[in-house]
Amino acid sequence: MNLEKVVFGFFVLLAATLNFGFFIGDIDDPALHNPYELFAAVVVNLIATVLKFGDRTQIGAVHLATSLVADLQLIGAALMFGYAEYVSSAGMTPSWTASVVSLSGGALLANIVSVVLLVVETVSFHRG
Repeated sequence: MNLEKVVFGFFVLLAATLNFGFFIGDIDDPALHNPYELFAAVVVNLIATVLKFGDRTQIGAVHLATSLVADLQLIGAALMFGYAEYVSSAGMTPSWTASVVSLSGGALLANIVSVVLLVVETVSFHRG
């Protein structure tokens, strides 16, 4: 068993599950979307991205691309959340919440693609 692959798989799956946890729930109800879960999703996605650097294969490039997409969308969602909560006088309205959750949904799709790639890569791995 390769510890590096275990850690890599752990962070890829954790990134997807944290993102899913934030995403799930009514799209416009801020009470159902925990900001700490969004923060954890951003941090774990950034860690997963760092772990994907250095892989020079084609599938490694696609892994990195999916992580960068997820990072961009989650950071955008976190910035929108912060603006709505701490700058906007309206606070976290259903409209702001829907925008944040929509961005997190796009990141979730990128995370799902990354998990599928991980599974395909694992299944197609031949010991030689």
